[in-house]
Formats: sequence, C-alpha cells, structure tokens
Amino acid sequence: MLDTHARKYVQPLISNTAEQLLKFGFTPNQVTVISFFIGVSSGVFFYFGLPIIAVLVLWISGFLDAVDGTMARKTKSSPWGTVMDVTFDRLVEISVILGVAFVYPEIQWALLLLSVSIIFSITVFLTVGAVSEKQGMKSFYYQAGLAERTEGFILLTLMMLLPAFVLWTTLIFLAVEVITGLQRFFEAKRILQ
Repeated sequence: MLDTHARKYVQPLISNTAEQLLKFGFTPNQVTVISFFIGVSSGVFFYFGLPIIAVLVLWISGFLDAVDGTMARKTKSSPWGTVMDVTFDRLVEISVILGVAFVYPEIQWALLLLSVSIIFSITVFLTVGAVSEKQGMKSFYYQAGLAERTEGFILLTLMMLLPAFVLWTTLIFLAVEVITGLQRFFEAKRILQ
C-alpha cells in the first residue's frame, strides 16, 4: 500500500540516486546485487546482537532496491534483472526471519506460519503477473496490496527492535500477509475471468 501510494514523495531522492549511480557507471543489475548482499546481512547482524545495524542495512537495501528499478527504467530493463530483483527481495526477508528465529526459538512456529503466508502471497502476485496481459510501471503486472515491501520492512523492523512484542508483531505480519494474499487472489479472479 505504501509503495503504491507514498512512492511519489521519495521518488525524487530515488531518481537522483539512480542518476548518480548511472553516471558512475553502475548498471541496474549491479545495484540489485549490491542491495542483495547488504540486505541479507541484516539477519546476520541481528543474530549477532546488533539490531540497530540490522535495521539500518535492511532499509539501505530497500532503498537501493527502489533505485535499481528506477535505473532500469532510465536505461533498459532486463527480464534477468526482474528475476534477480524478486528473488533477492524474498531472500532478504528470509534472512531477517531466520535471524529472528535463531534469536527467539520459542516463536519459530509463528515465524514458520509467517513464511508460509509470504509464500502464498508472493505466489499469487507472481502468477497474476505472469498470466496477466496488463503492464504497469514494472516489467510485469504489479498487484498493489495491503502489504507491499515497505509494510514488510516496517514489520521486520518492529520484530527486530521490539523484543517484548516480537511474537505479536510476527502474528500481525502473518495476518497482513494472509489478507494481502486473499486480496490479490480475489482481484485475480475478477481481472482474469
């Protein structure tokens, strides 16, 4: 929801960063890979007791993830870049979930359910994108939803910074992902039948 409706407020900063990185000779795919390595370090930092650094690198990764897409639109987007982008996004999320699971083994059941809900939601999202003839700003049909990347980052941040509420934050994240998956599923039924 925030990615769809609030992006216009941060897009100037994203565009300026994209322009600068292009001037320095970076390609969108190189920025995607850099964003990935920064992002997966988040779960590692959290596991080693550095939650502030974990959150910082998570958000830097998310910012660069937005920058690489803008760079691709300013140059030439590639199907391989899209595959890397979507795959690496999930691996960054998995890194944080694993970091939290190792620090809080007593809530692994909730983190497992959260992971299942993310798989459900992303499966609907990607399948609709693959079979839909609609095109959007991205290289595939983008289904907006209650939970997009920014909402996920906010909830992952809360999971890492508020240890007393980690279970409740995880359960809220689970509910938001299930609602998003169902929202996308029923939208798919409407647009694809």
